Amino acid sequence: MNVFWFFPTHGDGRFLGSPEGARTVDHDYLSQIARAAESLGFDGALIPTGRSCEDPWVTASSLIPLTRKLKFLVAVRPGIMSPTVAARMAASFDRHSNGRLLINVVAGGDPVELAGDGCWLSHDERYEAASEFLDVWKGVLSGQVVDLEGKHITVKGAQQLFPPVSQPHPPVYFGGSSPAAHDLAARHVDLYLSWGEPLDEVAKKIADLRQRAAAYGRTLRFGLRVHVIVRDSTEEAWRAADALISKLDDQVITNAQHTLGRADSEGQRRMAALHGGRRDRLEIAPNLWAGVGLVRGGAGTALVGDGPTVAARLREYAELGIDTFVLSGYPHLDEAYRVAELVFPHLPGRAQPARTGGHAAGEVMANQHVPRLAAAS
Repeated sequence: MNVFWFFPTHGDGRFLGSPEGARTVDHDYLSQIARAAESLGFDGALIPTGRSCEDPWVTASSLIPLTRKLKFLVAVRPGIMSPTVAARMAASFDRHSNGRLLINVVAGGDPVELAGDGCWLSHDERYEAASEFLDVWKGVLSGQVVDLEGKHITVKGAQQLFPPVSQPHPPVYFGGSSPAAHDLAARHVDLYLSWGEPLDEVAKKIADLRQRAAAYGRTLRFGLRVHVIVRDSTEEAWRAADALISKLDDQVITNAQHTLGRADSEGQRRMAALHGGRRDRLEIAPNLWAGVGLVRGGAGTALVGDGPTVAARLREYAELGIDTFVLSGYPHLDEAYRVAELVFPHLPGRAQPARTGGHAAGEVMANQHVPRLAAAS
């Protein structure tokens, strides 16, 4: 079970849709999250993309020297990026980080944002372009000289002179819920990421993707992208979920749903259908809460409960075939510690990492006898 965290480059705080309790997301704050994620034992971290976010490549590159093992899941954007330029960026990042790059293919789902970036392709055309993009991107990183005259992309003599550390190329992650997206995943990607939907819906996706991939002679790995609200008791966790949206008024929710509704993303449509914009139907499955999606695009659900409960829900998804979980929580620095302290002990092979030169006995109280710590070897 691989567990990733998240860099909130679009903002962070204690409440959704409110400046109250908001945090300044600058390089210092992101550095704190990166160091915490690595020291707590997370395997990697996702960096989001879009016009509301800091650039993921610049952000990830700035965090390479602050970490040693943490992997970075960074977006490429077919339709608004050259595949050969993206390949050079990937190879350089992978070399400078010693093989710690993972690629998140994002075709885009908001026509307004895409128009601002100069992309006028329809929904299915974006996936056609993404397929051609990946033919070139994967080909040059694998050492091939690529000629392609496609519907959307044409290159001649494309090549990459500096190979990546990861062979034949950094692993490719991707998420999308439409038939066109599933076909792209079946043909090209290494790991398919689903947003947090009820178990039976995720199981249907996995079955469809396995069948499509088999038709191409391929197999896929699977992951889940979901938020987490974990506390010492399940009752406390539900109170924290209620508090997270306590500053939202109905007009803010209406405005957010109107903006999100312009997307032609099937995944975004499915997220919105889980709650219908209503506060009274947010627990859509045991411990799966859709409140984040009232005002946030993309992943809109959270697992809510105490540590054993959240871990049990994660294991249920793992039984479907999911081996990678990309988690997040508000505020992201605080919640990373909660997940590591309360959830990790209940996941297989996911004990908190041992520290050297310190102790985990809590604060030393007055007159308390503390055994001498062994010197680090």
